[in-house]
Amino acid sequence: MNEQLIQQILEIEKQAQGIHQAAVRDAEQLEKQADQEAQALIEKARAEAQEEAQRLASESQAKGERECERILAESEDKSSQTETQAAQNFDRAVNYVLDRLMGRK
Repeated sequence: MNEQLIQQILEIEKQAQGIHQAAVRDAEQLEKQADQEAQALIEKARAEAQEEAQRLASESQAKGERECERILAESEDKSSQTETQAAQNFDRAVNYVLDRLMGRK
């Protein structure tokens, strides 16, 4: 009976060792899987952040372009007004000089 009991104990220890080894393998596999999933989440977050940055940059560029167009239009308007005033002043100056030469004033 002692021999049989010893064999049962050895068999139970062997099973326990197998269970322990399987648990260690499972733990290692879970660790690898968790690392892979974490890396995937990091890559996804990085990609989303890059997309958001590109979107914001595009919006900013579009706003900047619209602002440049607005400033350019204002400058063109002011330039046109200045040219009109200059032409009027030139005409007045020519008329003044002609009047002075002809002795009208």
